[in-house]
This record gives sequence, structure tokens and C-alpha cells, in this order.
Amino acid sequence: MQIIDKIAWLHLHDGKLLSTRSRGKDRYYIPGGKREAGESDEQTLRREIREELTVELTTGSLCYEGTFRAQAHGHAEGILVMMTCYSARYEGTLQPAAEIEEVVWLTYRDRPAVSAVDQVIFDWLYERQLLRA
Repeated sequence: MQIIDKIAWLHLHDGKLLSTRSRGKDRYYIPGGKREAGESDEQTLRREIREELTVELTTGSLCYEGTFRAQAHGHAEGILVMMTCYSARYEGTLQPAAEIEEVVWLTYRDRPAVSAVDQVIFDWLYERQLLRA
């Protein structure tokens, strides 16, 4: 079994979750990405968010939220994604950059439009009454 290791930023506002869509993709994904060699979770997340959304996560504000697993979207059966999620404050103005074409705020009703691992995270947030229906 192959596992894709990803780090993600859970940013909620008014019961909506920040999400992104990359150019040429048909699904929304929680912002974040894969670590580069030798990077910590924090280094990975700070780099990815800076590259994708042009904001800086506030030093010392990262809070571990959970680790979630599911079939990797667009990959062969049995390839899983393991998403380690953090919340954090940020400085700057959110805007799409690099491969990101769209930045959106999603509610639970948007669950069908996200990847399988994001659906698991949507369920978890909804059960905790953090994500609006």
C-alpha cells in the first residue's frame, strides 16, 4: 500500500472552510501539500500556504487538529492520502497563486465537490458543529 503524505491548513470562518481548486482539476482541496525532504510539518505548511495563497501563517499559532486517511483522488485503487491537518492564524490577503486557480469558502453541502480525504475531514468538522450545513 502506498501512502501520499500531505500537510493541510484547516481555516474556518463563519462555519465555512477555506478550500482551493488547482488549474485543470475538477475537485476542491483543502490548502496544503507534500513535504520536501527534511521539512517539518510547520515548514511544509508555511511554504505551501505562502506559495498557494500568498499569506504567512503566524509564527507560533499552528495547532494540530488531526490526521485523516482516504483513497487518493485520481490515483490507482489502494493509494491512500494521509492528511495531517493544522489550524493557524495568518497575515496578509488570501489570493490564488502558483497552480491555484480558485479560492472558495465551502459548507457541508459542498462535500460532493471535494476529494475523498477532504470528505472525511468535512464529516469530522460537521460532527463537531464547526462546519455549517
